[in-house]
Amino acid sequence: MADFFQNGVITTLNKIRTDNVERLEAQLRRFNEVSPISLLLPCLYSELEGPALRNIVDVLSKVDYLDEIVVVLGRAHTSEFLHAIDFFSPLRNCTILWLDSPRMKAIFKLLDENEIQVNIPGKGQAVWIGIGYILGKRRADTIVLHDCDILTYDSGFIARLCYPIANPSFDYEFTKGFYARASNRLNGRASRLLVNPLSRALRHHAGQGGKHPFLDYLDSFRYALAGEMAIRRELARINRIPMDWGLEVGTLAEVFRNSSTKRVCQVEVCDVYDHKHQDLSADDPGGGLFRMSIDITRSILYTLASEGVSFSAGFIRSLTAAYLRNAQDAIVHYHAVASYNGFQFDRHAEETAIETFAEGIKIACEVFLQEPLESPQAPNWNRVAAAVPGLMGQLVQAVAEDNANPSVEILTGELKERV
Repeated sequence: MADFFQNGVITTLNKIRTDNVERLEAQLRRFNEVSPISLLLPCLYSELEGPALRNIVDVLSKVDYLDEIVVVLGRAHTSEFLHAIDFFSPLRNCTILWLDSPRMKAIFKLLDENEIQVNIPGKGQAVWIGIGYILGKRRADTIVLHDCDILTYDSGFIARLCYPIANPSFDYEFTKGFYARASNRLNGRASRLLVNPLSRALRHHAGQGGKHPFLDYLDSFRYALAGEMAIRRELARINRIPMDWGLEVGTLAEVFRNSSTKRVCQVEVCDVYDHKHQDLSADDPGGGLFRMSIDITRSILYTLASEGVSFSAGFIRSLTAAYLRNAQDAIVHYHAVASYNGFQFDRHAEETAIETFAEGIKIACEVFLQEPLESPQAPNWNRVAAAVPGLMGQLVQAVAEDNANPSVEILTGELKERV
């Protein structure tokens, strides 16, 4: 059983009872009638072939309190889009935003012509365009987001994630999911061996007495890199979206900038969580957790710089050493946790991970010193609406037409109806 202890600067909603999902769902039905809830699912076509998404669709097919489900489908050609329509057909009010359709490519071309640089394939782009579509429809008050590779998904997961934002008696604008990342071992290396030790290493420089408001906020999240979150429409409209592996941390930074910590919470959505694991890619700074460590570090440094923290070249050089000390101490703690629970614990693999992360931090610091103000973020939708009037309406229309006429072939660059 979880406890209800509160620490940090945000509210933590613990999953103490396991028998209240039906109660939450009954309330969510009432909430949705007056304040619609949209679920956003960024999805690669390859995920349709795995067991996780099949179970997610099965669970969601029985959920009746969502106003709409929006699947943002990437890396899919025409026949795969048609297959996706059939795959998601059990879902109520489901719309597929096909990123590779000619209509969507025309939308991205229009954005590019107006100097809105968002044509960077990845989860950040999928989340950004999906939010724009939902905002353009002007229905949802609550936007919920989670990944499509969750192996431990059930009805309680989505109900708990929706509830804090959808409940009108609460005043939260943003919620983050959290859970234990464990199987027969402790998972979540990027969170427990990178983000937490790095934020604590930065404290000694970034604030008075080892404190800084953003780092205190970041350290309050049980799982800062969780891909599960919910946000109110008004906040979603003014948040920028990072377009790299710093998406989750960068989103927390945007919420910190645009909201109040009193209006932010985290919710325990399940006891144990498992999904597709990223490779460490220790020899490849362009992939896996190695790349993630670079992007996450850059995002944190950029956020602190935008908050007025000045970094000297000397401190940047010493940051890796400070991180390593904290991360090595963390390994001692996690070894004890694993041993206490009878989990496997590979000390060599843990050390290899922090050495890789340390190298990623070093690379990120070098990039930051060269370009301290550069951050790969998509502009918020208020700016897009001002720069390209009518774009959101065109986006909604393009998606509607793709879904209304799915039986098409792309021949010589033109859409033609299939005979």
